[in-house]
Amino acid sequence: MRDLDEFVQRYVQATNSHDFDQVAPLIARDAVYWFSNGIHEGSDAIRAAFETAWATIADEKYDISDVRWIAADELVAVCLYRFTWSGLVDGQPRSGGGRGTNVLARRDGSWQMVHEHLSS
Repeated sequence: MRDLDEFVQRYVQATNSHDFDQVAPLIARDAVYWFSNGIHEGSDAIRAAFETAWATIADEKYDISDVRWIAADELVAVCLYRFTWSGLVDGQPRSGGGRGTNVLARRDGSWQMVHEHLSS
């Protein structure tokens, strides 16, 4: 479980870099992300979703807490968590949050995100 918790922390740090090239190695090329603004399949669509969010929410700070691993073995892991975000939208402070579900798969010896579902 420790390596899974470390993966989550690396994912949060990479997300907060606002540089998708730091996030990309943690996400499978065939991943599927479900966000409130739609479904994003594959690394190009997921990159576009991240970059749109970063352009919309200036100085965004993203965090994950209350991580609960509901299934995990040596090849697949699933967690539930709470997420929060804060930043500037149209120059005004905004924040929000909700619940998330992540599915990770071990590929070529490393964990990768294969599915993320965020909802408010």
